Amino acid sequence: MMRSVSIMICVLIVACGGFQVRAQEAKPPAAAAAPATSAWKEEYARSVGITAYTYAFPYYYNAQLRWKWVGEPGENGKNGYASVNHFFHAKRLTTAKYRDGGSPNNDTLYSIAWVDVSKEPVILSIPDMADRYYAFDFAAFNSDNFAAVSQRTNGSGPGNFAIVGPDFAGELPSGVIALAKAPTPWVLVMGRTLVSSPQDVVYVRELQSQYKLTPLSYWGKANVQVPETHDVWQPAEATSDPLAAWKTINRAMTENPPPKSQQALVDLLATLKIGPGQNVTKLDPAYQAGLARAAVDAQKILEKALLDSPDCVVLNGWKYPPPALGHAGDKGEYLVRAAQQSLGGIVASDPADAVFLVANVDAAGKKLTGAKKYQLQFPAGKLPPAKAFWSITMYSADANLVENPVERYSITSRSIGKLEKNEPLTIAIQHEAPAGAAAKNWLPAPQGNFYLILRTYTPGAEIVEQTWSPPAVTPVAPPAEKQ
Repeated sequence: MMRSVSIMICVLIVACGGFQVRAQEAKPPAAAAAPATSAWKEEYARSVGITAYTYAFPYYYNAQLRWKWVGEPGENGKNGYASVNHFFHAKRLTTAKYRDGGSPNNDTLYSIAWVDVSKEPVILSIPDMADRYYAFDFAAFNSDNFAAVSQRTNGSGPGNFAIVGPDFAGELPSGVIALAKAPTPWVLVMGRTLVSSPQDVVYVRELQSQYKLTPLSYWGKANVQVPETHDVWQPAEATSDPLAAWKTINRAMTENPPPKSQQALVDLLATLKIGPGQNVTKLDPAYQAGLARAAVDAQKILEKALLDSPDCVVLNGWKYPPPALGHAGDKGEYLVRAAQQSLGGIVASDPADAVFLVANVDAAGKKLTGAKKYQLQFPAGKLPPAKAFWSITMYSADANLVENPVERYSITSRSIGKLEKNEPLTIAIQHEAPAGAAAKNWLPAPQGNFYLILRTYTPGAEIVEQTWSPPAVTPVAPPAEKQ
């Protein structure tokens, strides 16, 4: 079955135009009395299997995502669905009408593609973006980023950038910039383009229509039509097969081999027939039973790790993401890669391009609730240090935007207007609309618990280094009763 993780603490769960993908959970086999000689085998397989599942989870999850977004029958352009080497473009900003959770942003439109570079490079072309913020992250099948094309790295464009597979040794056309080699033959491209206002959506759609993915063999040809294919394999069905997760992992890792630097761990997994070229059905039944249990137990561990990240830096109640996010596997932090990076974010932005902080408690460490009124005050000249822009977005406990009479879901560097030299920014956070001037920067809260995400795009060094302290969310004392 598909499981939902509704609230994340340290990272954004990507929601694309109303589409959310949830992790599968394999069913364990029916309990049966095991002979004493088999019991230790089952426990050993379960123990090693939890480590193996944590390491291999991105391969499992991305196989499901690719099937949902490419292979499973659907309609191009809807719910993340597109052909191989073609973009899905979100066409509208998320509003409170979307109720599938995932902490969707209200700042950018997504452009997403599954790209196959097993046979040849694929070239990403972008138009002149003028001064508009944009960013494309390129993630290997193991969810680690290996390249980025953004306003920060490449300016306003235009430009042509080759996504090159691990075995490519040829030459690229003149004017095409080679990105770092993809570690795996399959690549997930996650693009984001700033929308300044609801009226700006039409212009962003025009830019999106100019984002192109062209296989090298089609480059330079007039009136080229890149073929459309949805030919990707379907993951094993977990509802009927207790070893489905491992079969899917093995097939995904065979197709997208792990890097040589992780060979020692791959060799350990191979002792239980997990990994490239392996077949878990050849194991002793006791080992199989242990692995089936491990898939269920490890999934629960990852979901708990996503919600409880003790290693996050916390300043004034705001939680920074894990420092390794985006490259956690490369740094050997496989739990972070599985929980926060893959399950929590699918693709995590490089910190130099974007850092998201989360607050679900006030200055006293108490849970934020719409039953109280709060202020978030930035002193004059002390707004979030973000070179592109920043936003503070409100979410109810179910990870959705909050319905409100003014249809305001965030306060942003674009919405506050120009402040006077010595003027602080005071954001009123409460359920009912405040009176007077405070209504200008009112961030409507739900009646129940809520949390905030402060997104910083092209953040300053102090945010990247996780030393900047946002002001705490402070409760507003109720007015004293008249005697």
